[in-house]
Amino acid sequence: MLTKKEKDKIIEKFKTHKSDTGSPEVQIAILSAEVERLTGHLQSHKKDFSSRRGLLRKVGLRRRLLKYLEKENEKSYEALIKKLKLKK
Repeated sequence: MLTKKEKDKIIEKFKTHKSDTGSPEVQIAILSAEVERLTGHLQSHKKDFSSRRGLLRKVGLRRRLLKYLEKENEKSYEALIKKLKLKK
């Protein structure tokens, strides 16, 4: 779980307009940070299966949002992939 400060930093960095909190870009960036944090947790707690399930859920949601963004706005998709250093 991200703290409020961490989430606000991500929103500030990826927002598309002044009061943006729910655009696909912001949602994907937040999910990427949560996936990164859960991955680190699971490396040291290998038998934590409930966290593993949460990680898989977040990865699936991020994948669906990326697919949506690619379909709706390819230019924004490319920029986000490059910024987050994700694979296509």
